Amino acid sequence: MGGYGFIIFFVVVIFVFFAYSLRVMREYERGVVYTLGRYSGAKGPGLIILVPGVQQMVRVDLRVRTIDVPSQDIITKDNISVKVNAVVYFRVMQPQNAVNNVADFMRATSELAQTTLREVLGKHDLDDILKERDKLSADLRELLDGQTDQWGIKISNVALKHVDIAESMIRAIGRQAEAEREKRAKIISADGELQAADKLCEASKKLVAEPGAMQLRYLSAVQDIADDKTKTILLPIPMEILKRLM
Repeated sequence: MGGYGFIIFFVVVIFVFFAYSLRVMREYERGVVYTLGRYSGAKGPGLIILVPGVQQMVRVDLRVRTIDVPSQDIITKDNISVKVNAVVYFRVMQPQNAVNNVADFMRATSELAQTTLREVLGKHDLDDILKERDKLSADLRELLDGQTDQWGIKISNVALKHVDIAESMIRAIGRQAEAEREKRAKIISADGELQAADKLCEASKKLVAEPGAMQLRYLSAVQDIADDKTKTILLPIPMEILKRLM
């Protein structure tokens, strides 16, 4: 029985050894391995054998992750208060840096995204934030990607989701837009009047230079009056008769 007991004990020890030493890493996972506390490499995917009590491993997911940046109170360059939130897409490219260089890369990336969002948007006017979201998103992505590179993280995209403006400011913007439309309408009307005046001046010069043209214009005016159904008709006196009388 002693021999069988020893065999059973040996089998149990082998089983426990393999249970604590074998790790299976999926295709999208990597294992950051430490030997006696020192970094000894990133392994995976597949089967990994660790020495129990000597080696430890930290799993890192390499799939694309998202961070929902909460609404940030931002004062724009033109002193307008807005609330802006965004979403950040990123993935871990170097798992050893994500574990060794930062305590919690998810939280660190989220906090960095919040401060960068306030810093970048605070340098722009409200019109720029509303009209140039794609450009601002690209600027945010570039800044974040440069700062998270030391953590082994690649920022793939940053998208501005909502820009919330106070109700009073929305009404003010509406009044400003209405005033701008009225301004453009008046400018167009004034341009039309100016062009019409220029044409009238040009026509009067031609009529003065060509007496025959003046007679034709006179006859045309008489014809227009005759076609009218009014009972009273006023006939203009030709300029030649006025000159003779003078």
